[in-house]
Amino acid sequence: MINKKDIQNQIIQAVEIVRRENPIVGSITNTVTINFVANAQLAVGGSAAMVYLPDEGEFLAKASEATYINFGTFIPLYEQTLPRVSKALHEARKPWVLDPVAVGIGSLRTQLLLELKKYKPTVIRGNASEILALAGLWELEGGTALSTVRGVDSTDSVTSAKNAAVALAKCTGGAVAVSGKTDLITDGSVIAFSHGGSHFMGKITGAGCSLGGVVAVYATAASPFIAALTASAVYNLAGTRAEKKVDGPGSFQIQFLDELYKANAGDIANNPFEIEEV
Repeated sequence: MINKKDIQNQIIQAVEIVRRENPIVGSITNTVTINFVANAQLAVGGSAAMVYLPDEGEFLAKASEATYINFGTFIPLYEQTLPRVSKALHEARKPWVLDPVAVGIGSLRTQLLLELKKYKPTVIRGNASEILALAGLWELEGGTALSTVRGVDSTDSVTSAKNAAVALAKCTGGAVAVSGKTDLITDGSVIAFSHGGSHFMGKITGAGCSLGGVVAVYATAASPFIAALTASAVYNLAGTRAEKKVDGPGSFQIQFLDELYKANAGDIANNPFEIEEV
């Protein structure tokens, strides 16, 4: 039987460890959102380090405590960087988060996402369309033949990606976080639904990318499932709080970072969520 109180205690522990230890987390993320990703990681207590080059990525994979890999604003150099870094992370058994942004829109992006399957990301974070498409690319149950992805926007509902998320989590042995109006997080045996957030999250660039970066921060201090749930909880809490204090997306982004920074462990653990068994 699922013990929600135990999950909340693990969330509190993850938040407190990160705040206390300031873990170094490397990121290979897209150029549109790199600043926001780094600032969000700093706000929750991590130490951010951004790289692009293959050798620097391999070095950081070994030196940092976790890594975030985001497929946005794809550049040719990634054909070398991403497999080498993913391989280094897998061999070193370091936690890493994969954000398969816009899976299916180009042959190189698709080829590399297929190749990264064997390196078993610790957490996969994406919108519903990306999760459905990745599961399809990896030939897993619940996936689609590269679901319709409108750029980085989702054209599918979170609930429609439930089976694909479960299949991906079972494939990797880690967790999957599906972002949407209500976030879905699963480790293949348990599913959590995290509530909150703000409509302004869809009006700024980087809400999803920075969430992936924050998942990587918490992955240094918790299981894949707890890391993903903790990140979703703090985002939903901060989004709810920030929205009450602003009247536009520009001020929201600033206030949101402030709320990430100010959120305490107890409030994060108590942000509304439900749990069910698969």
